[in-house]
Amino acid sequence: MPKHETVRRVSHPPDQMFALVADVESYPEFLPMCEALTVRSRKERDGITILVADMTVGYKAIRETFTSQVVLKPAESTIDVRYIDGPFRFLQNHWRFDPAGENQTDVHFFIEYEFKSRMLGILMGAMFDRAFRMFSEAFERRADQIYGRMA
Repeated sequence: MPKHETVRRVSHPPDQMFALVADVESYPEFLPMCEALTVRSRKERDGITILVADMTVGYKAIRETFTSQVVLKPAESTIDVRYIDGPFRFLQNHWRFDPAGENQTDVHFFIEYEFKSRMLGILMGAMFDRAFRMFSEAFERRADQIYGRMA
């Protein structure tokens, strides 16, 4: 099963990085291959926000939409994504934001997935792998745009 894991130190505090990743509606503006994102529902309880969202990803002529549950836990500085429906057999994604000195964060990103269709896995797999490797950079660039570059 394909997976990708990375830890990237960025020059922004954990609360800013959490807020940036939690702002899923903005993903189409800057995230590789993300063409659209619609939040179907949003529930808040005990400081935790649970979203159900549809994300459309594409590359050239291939487009796929999938539904996920996104659990935002600001007190724990974590975001968990659980797959609900779409072209995958399995998908899970986890973010963690650890303080790493003054105004710095170690952003932990983990994703594991498997397509239902072997053919779609062959067509999209290499592109997904490349896109996931660019995710951390895309979020860091977005943080610099939104919050300004920190020294």
